[in-house]
Amino acid sequence: MTKIRIGNGYDIHRLVSDRALILGGIQISHELGLLGHSDADVLTHAIMDAMLGALSLGDIGHYFPPSDPQWAGADSLVLLTQVHKLIRDQGWQIGNIDSVVVAERPKLKPHIHKMRDKLAAVLELQPNQIGIKATTNEKLGPVGREEGICAYAVVLLVASE
Repeated sequence: MTKIRIGNGYDIHRLVSDRALILGGIQISHELGLLGHSDADVLTHAIMDAMLGALSLGDIGHYFPPSDPQWAGADSLVLLTQVHKLIRDQGWQIGNIDSVVVAERPKLKPHIHKMRDKLAAVLELQPNQIGIKATTNEKLGPVGREEGICAYAVVLLVASE
């Protein structure tokens, strides 16, 4: 049996008014927020998809479908906790996570440590097991036009001993 597995994840949501901007479980002050069935936390969603993908378990839409009203407005950290339990129940633990959030605004650098610490607490990891980087799209495409924010994540899973 393979003792390590790697998964990648991606998510994008549209920016709209009258919604909170939540990234990595942290609410960030901004005039726009992300539109989605849950809280639309693209960073947390990308991490969950990477975790599930590493074990060929599908994606978050399979477990938390937008057609199911019980997930309306859901806190993505609650969903992350459930995905983490599923991974552990399968006999795996997270080795590390690396991620990138792509947004023109707001500037995310001041929030990265809070996001990392929040995700580490939920996933029972050390903060140095989670990498979060922020970049812009250099004004290109829908993210560059500030129509949305996207995130990419890679997760290394290690077989529990």
